[in-house]
Amino acid sequence: MTPFDITEEHVFKKVEILETLRLVIDPELQINIIDMGLVYEVNINEGEKKIEIDMTLSSPNCPMGASIVGAVENCLKHHYSTYSPLVNLVWEPEWTFERISEEGKRLLGM
Repeated sequence: MTPFDITEEHVFKKVEILETLRLVIDPELQINIIDMGLVYEVNINEGEKKIEIDMTLSSPNCPMGASIVGAVENCLKHHYSTYSPLVNLVWEPEWTFERISEEGKRLLGM
């Protein structure tokens, strides 16, 4: 999991958003995108009421990519209705199995 600096602005809301995103399940592996290590960063712009997510997929050719991105957007719209979600797909750093959390590994039987 990403380390957090408690003096950073909005850090507690970022943690809350990450926990909310555990509701988004990778349809192929059936574990959440947080334990998969797909979410790289959460940024909150209070002035513009935006939540920006930098995330990746397990592969640029992931057949469920659009579905996962749509699920992230829908999850944020539902739980943070006063904010506009923006999901950025990024490919650096490249996702690897090492990004899976210990809980994710347990769920996958690794």
